[in-house]
Amino acid sequence: MRGFYIGRYQPFHDGHQHMVEEIAEEVDELVLGIGSAGDSHTTRNPFTAGERVMMVTKAVEELDATTYVVPIEDLDRNSVWVSHVQSMTPRFDVAYSNNPLVVRLFEEAGVEVRQSPMFRRDVLEGTELRERMIRGRDWEDLVPDAVVDVIREVDGVDRIRRIAETDSNGDEPSDQ
Repeated sequence: MRGFYIGRYQPFHDGHQHMVEEIAEEVDELVLGIGSAGDSHTTRNPFTAGERVMMVTKAVEELDATTYVVPIEDLDRNSVWVSHVQSMTPRFDVAYSNNPLVVRLFEEAGVEVRQSPMFRRDVLEGTELRERMIRGRDWEDLVPDAVVDVIREVDGVDRIRRIAETDSNGDEPSDQ
């Protein structure tokens, strides 16, 4: 059986890793969708799709399941989003998500959806990790070692700090 799990992975953290490990116990193969693949260089989405592919691929290489990491660009039409995802990925039998909209869209499209409890959601949340990077607080112990290596390789902490110096949309600073 092949499962599908999508996330923005900005960055891929231990909560994602925990979920992937749980899913890998239920499936033979796992498709990991890199959501919002076209977005990068903002405080919400600092890493490129390619960087996130590296993070996820390296973090899950020890799993006892075949994995496929596939970038998925946003489509601002929820009614056709599932078919868009299906056109970009290998066929899958079951989707995994805790996002209420994603769950609803897959269910409406007739795809089985499974949910699992969030793991340490109080700190294992992308916004918290990015904020820690910006503020110079500890973040490395909240992501797999392979992800730390990728973020260092791409100078990701410096990038997000520089981006954070601009306005909240990641645009150029205003004249004010």
